[in-house]
Amino acid sequence: MAILALRADASHLDKIASLFDAYRGFYGQPSNLPQSRDFIAERIARDESVIFYAEDASGEALGFVQLFPTFSSIEAHRTWLLGDLFTAPDARGKGVGTLLMNTARDVALLTGAKGITLETATDNYGAQRLYESLGYVRDTGYFTYCLDLKQR
Repeated sequence: MAILALRADASHLDKIASLFDAYRGFYGQPSNLPQSRDFIAERIARDESVIFYAEDASGEALGFVQLFPTFSSIEAHRTWLLGDLFTAPDARGKGVGTLLMNTARDVALLTGAKGITLETATDNYGAQRLYESLGYVRDTGYFTYCLDLKQR
């Protein structure tokens, strides 16, 4: 089965939105396809992220990766935040995640970035295995803190 990684633009919103909605569901959020579509549309329209999606020969979207540009002050260099990676359940184990992760790496290399950072749930063992198989190293030197402004 031939699988391609394609850069998403506004014409791909419906394909990406349904995957993004499923991704949010994976992390316990209630399904809200209009909100998911609006979020992705805004990122694309404002050029705030780079999204690639995997598609099979029949045109079915199998997964996506979303990268956000950022910078490391300490290293004084561009870096990318890999905000989202999702593979549709029936496409898992077929190389979709690896293809998308390698595409993200290629974007980072082409833009002269120092690297890619990402976070995942502590119990997302499948993703952790994928990341580590591709050379990602778990950071043990820093803690992540979050300030939830919506809960105040």
